[in-house]
Amino acid sequence: MGFTTRRPFLPAAAFAAALLLRARFPEQWAVSYSGLLPAGSPGRPASRLPPACLPPSSALLPKAAHGWSLLRAVAAGRSGRLHRRPPHPGQQPPVQALEVLTSSVEYGLQDLCKLCIKFIKDTLSVEQVCEALQAAVTYGQTDLQQHCLAFIEGCTAAVVRTQGFHELSDVVLARVLRSDHLAVDELDLVQAVREWAHVSSAVLERPVSEVAALPVQELRLPLLAPSELAMLESQNQRDLLIPAESIAAAWRSHALKKGSGVPSHLCRPRRGTRPRDHHRHLDPHAK
Repeated sequence: MGFTTRRPFLPAAAFAAALLLRARFPEQWAVSYSGLLPAGSPGRPASRLPPACLPPSSALLPKAAHGWSLLRAVAAGRSGRLHRRPPHPGQQPPVQALEVLTSSVEYGLQDLCKLCIKFIKDTLSVEQVCEALQAAVTYGQTDLQQHCLAFIEGCTAAVVRTQGFHELSDVVLARVLRSDHLAVDELDLVQAVREWAHVSSAVLERPVSEVAALPVQELRLPLLAPSELAMLESQNQRDLLIPAESIAAAWRSHALKKGSGVPSHLCRPRRGTRPRDHHRHLDPHAK
């Protein structure tokens, strides 16, 4: 049975949530719009309507029930912290806002999508920012992409140690590495990319050099001191993470004392780059 033609006094966010959950679980929903509104709310309908909005018991659809709690929190404007910690014994795992965002995009619920994005932005954490960025890129949410990237730029050293960083796609990682504002030194960033590449290699069952082909193009090797570059070259013999020509170009910049033959952005220090003596030679405006 469809929705009644009478439009209740229901917030658009909650109505969108109802549509989503009813679309996903059409045979299990029961009861009324009234449960969406606090007791005593103006315009709260007294009568019960055909199956439409509220969730069944958590025993039948535990994930949906927890998802409903999250959606009601979003609709009410309450920002709860989303996390990866395991639930207490007897509790169901929390449904993350990213899962709701996925479904809202899938079902074309724009209002709910906007609410999810706001909720994600308001509760973003170091542990979740990479997962949020990956979802933002996947679903073309430009505003969320920019917000996540700015967050990563502010605490890069912590972010690169998270599981979410290791689970980024090569395309998204390359996008992060193009930023001039990452708050981490290049040597530490190279090591983080190496760890990411080894994880991706194991998961995808492809060589390290293959999975990392795109991101390593954004590593700024000319910023490394000669001793650091020599250490990197030695490490590279074991996993072939970085193409030999990239390392050779970095050595050439040292020999010529300029960034000749290297894309200019690869010679530009990031916000977190530690100063080295040779950096003055890489500045095209230096005399």
